[in-house]
Amino acid sequence: MPSRRAPRAVALHAARPRRLRNDRAEGGLGGEQVEGRRAVRELLAAGRRAVREVVIAEGQDASTLLDEVIALARAARVPLRSASPLDLRAVARSETPQGVVAWAAPVEPVELDALVTENPGRGPARTPDGAVPFIVVVGEVTDPRNLGAVLRSALGAGATGVVLARRRTTHLTPSALKAAAGAVEHLPIALVPGIGPALTALSARGVWTVGLDPEGERVLDELEIATEPLAIVVGAEGRGLAPLVKKRCDIRCRIPLYGPVESLNVSVAAAVALFAIASRRHDAGHRAG
Repeated sequence: MPSRRAPRAVALHAARPRRLRNDRAEGGLGGEQVEGRRAVRELLAAGRRAVREVVIAEGQDASTLLDEVIALARAARVPLRSASPLDLRAVARSETPQGVVAWAAPVEPVELDALVTENPGRGPARTPDGAVPFIVVVGEVTDPRNLGAVLRSALGAGATGVVLARRRTTHLTPSALKAAAGAVEHLPIALVPGIGPALTALSARGVWTVGLDPEGERVLDELEIATEPLAIVVGAEGRGLAPLVKKRCDIRCRIPLYGPVESLNVSVAAAVALFAIASRRHDAGHRAG
């Protein structure tokens, strides 16, 4: 049976996509160029950012995600254009844009106070909407795909927010957004001058800071504070946590490894830790109910 094609109406205004400036706004998170079906679908569905244009490669087999991208763009009156696969690949900046590229307003960072409110002497720390903070702090991750994978795991595990350093850490490039699969449209991300001071500020607000470290004094499975307000801290690829960051963490925790490997990729380690803690928080919530 021949495969279905994308709706012809999308291809009526075929033109070479305009090139976008490659530089993100100075000091910002970036995120203006979004690639991949899931990432673009979530961009449109969340409606948190103005979307300037969506371009779809001609001749693609139809899919549910592609149909949703088209429907959401039309509903939001976002300009839809088509282009040849060659033209789309010329403007794409990730390895696999899946035939869809969108341009939007940059992702706006939030202040640290948007992740956890100051609550001295008035009970445990909370997010502004009353949830128990479950934060991911990313230090000096330089591979955009690793950052995107961490963000995707953070959203899946129920994290309430993310902290990124302004410098020495990759931000929201098209490759990071593609790997995040739309997570950036739902997670508040704080951009801070330095990870060390941010950890101090989180501790002052009543949030436990837990650094993932192969030489940590605690084992992840035995972490007593898993259900408390906490922030999981991940370090750079290869080097792990910076010395100052290690000192600022309340606890350094290791993931037990049972095979002949010395360490895990940073995004894998983050996923293991986030879901292990999320499971305990979920169980504790059910027991409390």
